[in-house]
Amino acid sequence: MEHIATSIEFQMSLLLFVSLAGYLLASRIGQPAVVGIILLGLLVGPSVLSLITYTDFISSIAHLGAAVLLFVIGLEFNIKDLTNIKYWVIGGAGVVVPFAGGYWISRVFDLEFQSSLFIGVAITATSIAITADVLREMGRLQTPAARAIIGAAVADDILALLALSVVQQTLRGTVSVGGTLLIFVEAVAFLAVGAILGRRVLSPVMTRIDCSSMSRKYPEVVFIFAMMVAFFYAMVAEWIGLSAIVGSFIAGVSLEGAQLKCSKDFREGSEYLRIIFAAIFFVSLGILVDFKSMDLNILWFLLALTLIGIITKVVGCGIPAKLLGMDLRDSMVIGFGMTPRGEVAMIVALIGLNRGMIDQPLYATVVGMSLITTIIPPVIIRNWIYGKSGEKK
Repeated sequence: MEHIATSIEFQMSLLLFVSLAGYLLASRIGQPAVVGIILLGLLVGPSVLSLITYTDFISSIAHLGAAVLLFVIGLEFNIKDLTNIKYWVIGGAGVVVPFAGGYWISRVFDLEFQSSLFIGVAITATSIAITADVLREMGRLQTPAARAIIGAAVADDILALLALSVVQQTLRGTVSVGGTLLIFVEAVAFLAVGAILGRRVLSPVMTRIDCSSMSRKYPEVVFIFAMMVAFFYAMVAEWIGLSAIVGSFIAGVSLEGAQLKCSKDFREGSEYLRIIFAAIFFVSLGILVDFKSMDLNILWFLLALTLIGIITKVVGCGIPAKLLGMDLRDSMVIGFGMTPRGEVAMIVALIGLNRGMIDQPLYATVVGMSLITTIIPPVIIRNWIYGKSGEKK
């Protein structure tokens, strides 16, 4: 029986069952799907029942889910949303303020210089997947606040990557302006070239495939082509040092204008794929955490880091949004919407752990902070800022 419980087949089946059950649970209690799914992940993970452990296999499937989710979200956005200078201002402030706050609170708790720097970087990045999925659920993905969050989060991810590179070079004593500038140029070039290629080449190709004889015989070929584009962009993003989810998001944006007449709409197939794999991604965030392994000192640091993580994003992104002309509610949505760290902070923390820049307790702290900042903002946005008006239209 023990062998069955630890087999990949059993773990995968249980993971899918819990993921989709969390989706239904959240719908039943009227909360964002991400909240119910993560809570069930905590229940079956090492924090409570220890039925599922966070293996490399689960990690791979979870990252696949995040890529699919961001591709679907990208299909609802126009490339012009990513060229707005206001979003880069918000994203820039959303990196600088949290970095300073994370470094400061780490030094207050007497952490070493390199650990403090790395924790500062870990709390800078925003998880696009979390807030975007909540706003999509609420039918508010086309609002100015939602567009600002997506645009600023993409800028945030690029700038966080830049900060990570600078810190790593600093700790190795090899920091260079040229190397840092090269990373930034690569990231911006990928955004520009990827979007233009999609709009001017890939979308027309998809349109031609749409009414071809092959498409009439096999209507699913357009969907297959769209997913090939999504994973190709994700692969290129990883290759140049960006997150794969940024690549899949840009792929979605680049195919947003594709108009189909003959074959099945690839968006419908992508949406069903999202429901399954995004649920796995969200439940994995809960499975990843083991709160039982944390002592009292680490728990105090976790509480302080979480508060700093929330405050610095709300202030760092919300105030610039207000100064740039957003009303108070949209500014608050942007501030809280940029708060979730999700998988981005966890990936950064794992890099730090593998390279000896932080130890296991600090890794658990960053993961715990990431999880808490992932759960709280969606609840605040849906139930407090939007209230009853947040219901899907």
